[in-house]
Formats: sequence, structure tokens, C-alpha cells
Amino acid sequence: MSLAISDISKSYGRFPALKTVSLFAEDGEFLALLGPSGSGKTTLLRVIAGLETADAGSVQFRDENLLAKPVRERGIGFVFQHYALFRHMTAAQNIAFGMRSKPRRERAPEAQIKAKVEELLALVQLDGLGKRYPSQLSGGQRQRVALARALAIEPKILLLDEPFGALDAKVRRELRRWLRDLHERTGLTTIFVTHDQEEALELADRVALLKDGALEQVGTPEELYHEPASAFVFDFLGDSIKMPCTIEGGIAIIAGAGVPIVGNRVLENGLATAFARPDAFTITTGDAPGIAARVRNVLLAGPDARIDCGLEGGGALEVRLDHEQAAKLSPRDKITLLPRTVRVWPAS
Repeated sequence: MSLAISDISKSYGRFPALKTVSLFAEDGEFLALLGPSGSGKTTLLRVIAGLETADAGSVQFRDENLLAKPVRERGIGFVFQHYALFRHMTAAQNIAFGMRSKPRRERAPEAQIKAKVEELLALVQLDGLGKRYPSQLSGGQRQRVALARALAIEPKILLLDEPFGALDAKVRRELRRWLRDLHERTGLTTIFVTHDQEEALELADRVALLKDGALEQVGTPEELYHEPASAFVFDFLGDSIKMPCTIEGGIAIIAGAGVPIVGNRVLENGLATAFARPDAFTITTGDAPGIAARVRNVLLAGPDARIDCGLEGGGALEVRLDHEQAAKLSPRDKITLLPRTVRVWPAS
């Protein structure tokens, strides 16, 4: 393995930001740290970079103890959410800053620095824009300059702290594809912090999901999405609908109807909570076993139609159908909802 994080703990006063977190990344892997605000993902990134000091634990990179090294000697490129570019410097000068800041005996000749800057501008698809100042660049272009600046020092590890958080949705999608392609070309071990589930699942080789400073689950995007280890993982990785149920002989009884349970856990009979995705429901009209509801609105914008339903027992939920099925429904229709399968965890 390239990077081994072992039992890292960090507290701010009485608040535990990280609780004995252990994690590894293979050489050249793209690892996403995912979680809600306050989960500890940025703190962990800053500990690796040397911007925070861990209370306990170790970080090894290729058998070197990173925590024993000064920040300057860790060989880490760091990209911040808000670019952190020098406004009085051009894009080219920003990229060259790290190379020109080295001690004279370690600094490359000026001609070599300029050639490296041009190479990096081409790599991040900003050819010809080196003389522009940050104020003359778009948000996406500024973030590419920040990435080029991080790459200029030829880091061993690239750390990205929500680098697309300040950008609009369309630019984020475009830069996600570009960043994954850039990763393939550079082959750097990359740790990427985000709270955006779609971003993590699309970009990463593996995802580490944190909650309240602890590691909840680590795996490939497919493993986390299709085999969640907890109700929190299922709920965080996509829209979900939570329903009370009773387990009877390995079947979830929801509003009088039996629903198959997916997953390999052995479940005891009794009260539990069932979870399903909004697109996993069957809708029938009239009376049938299941969740009784009335259609409040049919929303046809987007790739799937959304059906806003008011439940007869109180409350509401929104399910998704294809447009052909949704066209058969109208507001005030009496319907029955039933998930095709569910995942179940103890009642909460």
C-alpha cells in the first residue's frame, strides 16, 4: 500500500473530531473521504498534510513516517475549496510559486521553471492563459490553476479539499470528468474530500464514509451503494424512504403486505425499520395491501416523474416512476404504495 493511516485521533477541546480512524490507499489510488459537515473528513486531510497535529496515531507513506516530517518535506500537493490563489500574480506566476520558493540550491533554473509552467498549463487545458490574473479567469479555470500549482512541486500525494464546492452544478460535472482523466494521466495517490455523494461515487476508486469522526464504511462505490453496512450509509448515499415494519420469518410486513428483504444479515422477528429508494415502489390504484395514499401532485420535469403522495395515516412521501406510468395518475387519485424490496435495520 502507498498510504497507511493508523488510529488517528484528534480533539478540539472536548470535541472529538477524529476517533481512532484507520485507513489505507494503494499507490495511484483515488480515494474519496465522504461525509456530512462535522464528520472529520477535512480534519483528517489536514492531519495528513501537516496543517493539523494529531493527538494520537500514525501516517505512513511508503514506509516513511509523515507525521515526523515538517510540512515542507512531506511531498504533498494541497488544493483548497476557494483556490487560495495570489490575486496579484498571473496564472503562470501562481503555478511557478512553489518552484521559485525552494532554497536556491534546490531551485531549478528559470528557463526550466517556465517550461514546466507551460507544460502544466497545457495539462490543465489552460494553454495561452498564463498571463491572466485570477480575476480574469472563471471559477473553473481558477480551480485548474490551483491544481496545476499543486502539481508543480511534483508531489507524492495530492490532497483535494472540496475543490469544486464553490462552483455551479454544470461546471462541477465538467470538472469531475476532467479531474478523473487528469488522475489517470498523473497516476498520483489522490485523497479527495467531498460531502457530495454523486461526486464521490463518480470519481473515486474507493470511498471512505465518515460520521461523527469515525469511519462508517470503506469500499468501492458499488459496494457502498449496493451493500451498505448501516442505515446511515444507505440513507446518506441517495434519496431514501424510511418505513416502520415487522419482521416475520425473514419478510418485512409493511402496512399488512409482505416485502422481500435484500442483504445477507440474519434478522430476528420483531419491530424494525425498512428503507427503500424512491424508484423502488410499485403503485396500484384502489384498495390493496400496502401503504394507502392519495396523489397530491404529479411532477413531470426531469428524466423520472415524481409523484408527491399524501399518506392516509398522516405524513407524505415522494416516489419516482417512468413518465408512461405517471401519465396514468392524477391529483386526488387513491393509490397503494409498496416497495418491491427493502433493506432493514433495527427500529430507530
